[in-house]
Order: sequence, then C-alpha cells, then structure tokens
Amino acid sequence: MCTRKILTMRKSFLFLDTVANKVDAKGRVSLPADYRAIVKELSTEIVCYRSLTAPCIEGCTEDLLEKLATDIENSTDFFSETQDDLTNLIFGDAKRFSFDSTGRIMLTEKLLKHAEITDTAVFVGKGRKFQIWSEANWEAEEARLREKVKLNRPTLKEENK
Repeated sequence: MCTRKILTMRKSFLFLDTVANKVDAKGRVSLPADYRAIVKELSTEIVCYRSLTAPCIEGCTEDLLEKLATDIENSTDFFSETQDDLTNLIFGDAKRFSFDSTGRIMLTEKLLKHAEITDTAVFVGKGRKFQIWSEANWEAEEARLREKVKLNRPTLKEENK
C-alpha cells in the first residue's frame, strides 16, 4: 500500500507558469522555484535536449524520459529508421542537469545556441515537461499559438459516463 501511494504521489506534478530568468556569462540560469521543488520532491534530475520542432530546449524529469523511451520502443520496430532517428535525436542529445545550491543549472553551449538564448531564458510549463526559450522566440511563438487557438477554437470532448 505504501509503495502504491508513493508512486501515485510521484506522478502528481505539473510544470506550470512562464518565468523569465537571466542567464550569466557561463550559461548558468536559475530554475524556477516551483520547478526546483518538483525536482527535489521527486529526488531526480532535470533532463534537457534540443527540441525536434522548435528553436527551444525541451526539459523534463528522468522518469518522463524513461516513459518516452518505452513509448518509442512499443510504437516502432526496434530496428526501424524511425526509431533510430528519434532515439538519436532525443537520447543522443539529452543531458542530465542537477542544480547548484542557488538553484541554477548550467546550460551547454549547444543548447543555448539551438534556442538562440543569450541573456534571458524563458521557462514555459507544459504539464509533465517544460520548454526553455529565448525571449524573442517565445514572444513570437506565444503570439502564433494564441492566434491559432483563437481561429480554431478547440474543444474538449465530454467523457462518456
């Protein structure tokens, strides 16, 4: 019973909010306090990799990355080109980050360059994962997303009872 409760608690977290933090000359940036609290509670590290679809950094817990590995293995043929491509680009690019005593992580030059981040990093919560954007790229992306949603007016399907 105790183990089940712990497993349930470990999955009940969400990365929320949009927070802009300064990046120093060495590439260090403070992880938002709420994000640090999640990492501490889960006794894990943050994993980051270059987004496959946008000029930003994808971030998540190691548990979510393990789930992604399982999902890729279960949905593609082990020796398929699709699996090779995804695993090379995600896992071959991913790096674990622990934060220092002041709550900072040191982003690599490769990640900073991909996301075009210079002096400010914008953390965008996406539920079980988050993204890190440059200010300019996030402003453009947020405007694009808001316009797209406004035009398409998505709805949630009501669950059958």
